[in-house]
Amino acid sequence: MKPLISLKQVGLKLGHVQALSHVTLSIHEGEQVALIGANGSGKSTLLRVLNGLHRVTEGAMHLAPCRQAMLFQRPHMLRTSSLNNVAIGLWLDRSLGLSWQQAKLRALDALSLVGLAGVKSQNAATLSGGQQQRLALARAWAKGPELLFLDEPTASLDPPAKREIEALVHQLIEPQATKPATTLVFASHNLGQVKRWASRVIYIEQGRVMADLPTTDFFNAECLKQHSYQAFLFLQGETS
Repeated sequence: MKPLISLKQVGLKLGHVQALSHVTLSIHEGEQVALIGANGSGKSTLLRVLNGLHRVTEGAMHLAPCRQAMLFQRPHMLRTSSLNNVAIGLWLDRSLGLSWQQAKLRALDALSLVGLAGVKSQNAATLSGGQQQRLALARAWAKGPELLFLDEPTASLDPPAKREIEALVHQLIEPQATKPATTLVFASHNLGQVKRWASRVIYIEQGRVMADLPTTDFFNAECLKQHSYQAFLFLQGETS
């Protein structure tokens, strides 16, 4: 099976900073991949490269044609109703071919899925942080993404809101009768979340991939130590 995304010896310079160096990896359909590392390690930068928000300056990257969506830690809200925040993106995406009325109907379905139908007319900028993240998930779900990118999607939320978002993400990515499992790539510093969501963990340090292992192997101290002592030290520090 051909990968959805493949990187070969990819590097990225942001100004005078070498943000990524010699990154080689592939991501296949149906995987749930966690990117972890210390603050400033390059995990969010790599996520943006995978999503096409940064153009690589070295090496080669291939992204197979697919519907994709990305959620940020603090999603941007248009200063209009919650319904319009979802519908406008659907209507402007000409590949979907939706009329404005069709876009609004699909947007309402998405709001209902995340429990926000009751605030469909409320200005999205006035919603709570947890509600805004649910609205961002509605925008993603409405497009039916085959590939979903998340950048610390629960980092700024309180525990109840985190649980809500985790449950919704699980609902969004799990296979349905009409679609296969959504491929998930996410950056997180929450190791519990990584264990719950990921089938594979990529550890990044100073812009380099230092470990790329199945989740069970990554959280097996002896196995991790054999593959990457740097990742082992990081994990020991995070769990001590």
